Amino acid sequence: MRSITLGRYLPGSSFLHRLNPRFKLLLLLIALAVIFVLKTYAGFSLLFLLLALAAAAVRLPLRLLAGMLRPIAYIVLITAIIYFFFTKGGVVLLRLGPLTVEQAGLSAGFLVIMRLLGLVFMSMLLTLTTTPLDLAQGVAYFLRPLGRLGLPAAELAMIMTIAMRFIPVVSEESQRLLRAQMARGADFGGGFFSRARKFAPLVVPLFIGAFRRADELALAMEARGYRIGARRTRLREEPVTAADWGALLLALAALAAVIYFRL
Repeated sequence: MRSITLGRYLPGSSFLHRLNPRFKLLLLLIALAVIFVLKTYAGFSLLFLLLALAAAAVRLPLRLLAGMLRPIAYIVLITAIIYFFFTKGGVVLLRLGPLTVEQAGLSAGFLVIMRLLGLVFMSMLLTLTTTPLDLAQGVAYFLRPLGRLGLPAAELAMIMTIAMRFIPVVSEESQRLLRAQMARGADFGGGFFSRARKFAPLVVPLFIGAFRRADELALAMEARGYRIGARRTRLREEPVTAADWGALLLALAALAAVIYFRL
């Protein structure tokens, strides 16, 4: 839970922090398209170099970066096993009994792993440089045309905002419960299944605390006049600047270059 970055905001004044949230979402979609179009190691090397420069500009702590990669370690391991051992083609590089690691499986596995890491890295840069409220407002802006079809865009944005804000809150609550139990002599060591059984008693108070916070939040919103379907305005509107358009044009140019040069 300590390694969860979703819903956390890293204050700063970098170029990414100053971009309009709506343009950040567009940039993320274009970046995802670039990731799925890339097919060469040279292209991925250039992409990760740009992401490293962006992380340096945001002043992303290495501890936070390591924590971000920890939850997906098992996914990366399973992906590597599936592609390395079950994708056939090319020269046999390693033989483990009936299983073999061939050149095609190794190449395909590394490409998928790099795509996965790029997806997580880009999503983390978006959430760390954008407040949950601004991010939700950006999503609501793109969902607004669907309101004519009866889709409650503003309510969906509010739900997303509350959900993202609750993630770090639940994380902190779980750590508080864990420290309280350890102070009372509880032992959470052992193997995976042993620790799972020992963590089970923490689930009930964690859910009770989450429901209590949700009830308090509902009462607070009702006391402040929140009504479903009411027309609401923002205290501060995010302006669209030349930097936003410049970043969007650069992202589109990068996508076109990847497609043209077949990187």
